[in-house]
Amino acid sequence: MKEPADVIVVGGGPSGSFAASKLARLGANVRVYEEHSKIGLPSHCAGHLNIRGLKRLGIHPLPVEIVENTFRGAAFYSPAGKRFSVRLASPVTCAVDRALFDKYLAERAQDAGAEYCLDSRVESLMLRDNVVKGVTIRQQGKIENRPAKIVIDAEGISSRILRQTGLQGPSKEMLVNGVEAEAENVRDTQFDTVEVFLGADYAPGLYAWLIPKKDGKAKVGLAAKTRNPKELLQKLVAKHPVASRQLAKAKIDKITVHPITLGGPIPKAYSHGFLTVGDAASQVKSTTGGGVIFGMTCATVAAEVAHKAIRQDDFSSKCLSAYGRRCDEVLGFDANMMVRMRKTLDALSDRRLEALIGSCTKLALNKTLQKVEDIDFQGRTLLRLLRNPRALAALSYFFLTGFFTNL
Repeated sequence: MKEPADVIVVGGGPSGSFAASKLARLGANVRVYEEHSKIGLPSHCAGHLNIRGLKRLGIHPLPVEIVENTFRGAAFYSPAGKRFSVRLASPVTCAVDRALFDKYLAERAQDAGAEYCLDSRVESLMLRDNVVKGVTIRQQGKIENRPAKIVIDAEGISSRILRQTGLQGPSKEMLVNGVEAEAENVRDTQFDTVEVFLGADYAPGLYAWLIPKKDGKAKVGLAAKTRNPKELLQKLVAKHPVASRQLAKAKIDKITVHPITLGGPIPKAYSHGFLTVGDAASQVKSTTGGGVIFGMTCATVAAEVAHKAIRQDDFSSKCLSAYGRRCDEVLGFDANMMVRMRKTLDALSDRRLEALIGSCTKLALNKTLQKVEDIDFQGRTLLRLLRNPRALAALSYFFLTGFFTNL
């Protein structure tokens, strides 16, 4: 039987690996249990990341083989195909191969001393008097207990392990279903521009996207609150006034479907001997559905709080509550603002989206947005934008429209 670990991490995705890496570097004995046989597979994410966010985490530049493309532009299309585009002076985002990205983070953690156990499914938590004491795993057909001082749950959106503690998981009312695919023979796209397609006919509750890659292919996908996402993707390819031209001769394969949480961070992400990070804690941008940077940011906090608890030999909820406070300090304002923005967007009809895109063009809002660099912490970015008259006019229309639509 293995020696008890200081910390067990459930899941070898970006948040889990980043927490494991940080803890191992701090000197903790860390073990990661991943239910799949390979890190990064299956992939359920477009891998579109903010470069500033990667720099903030200390992992930029990434190895060249991981980066599929970099982007300095974005084009937003109304339901009828009206275009509003923004062009920036330098690249702001990049697309990564998620399988290679996840593998890279896991290798960093292993180099730091973390142990990885693949094909190892965590079946349940070991609970004693409501205190987490480790996990029960299924490995090679055998069920065994693995004790630990702290368990960090990075299992993903299923939040199956989280719910065993009695904590509240991601809001079911704010879940959308995403579909991700790869397309060959895409036409009429700008190599360094991400394209976003809005409208309830194609992606009710979020949007559709087309992300060009350096090899001439593109990532295409969407997320929707209602209806079958695969059928909506077929409709986008066949009928959207712009996307149908771009994808008319495209071969689309590698289709995967996955849920995305848009409800903002869960109210409490810690318990006795337990912390949760990433999608399981709904540490995801409500406006875009991106959660890699937020999850890894909170994973850093979780590692630091867990390490301090180990030093103090105190794994109580009171001690670990520092994780909740610190995450709220880092994400709270921006996460709350993005939830409000998402609800306002959801309330807009396609007719009002057409008007909003038109207003952004008439007000030349693209000139103001050229200065935007941080697309992760959007609440703070919004406050900075409000100092500009063009942005204030467009955003006033956006929020007032959403308000009156909700009446």
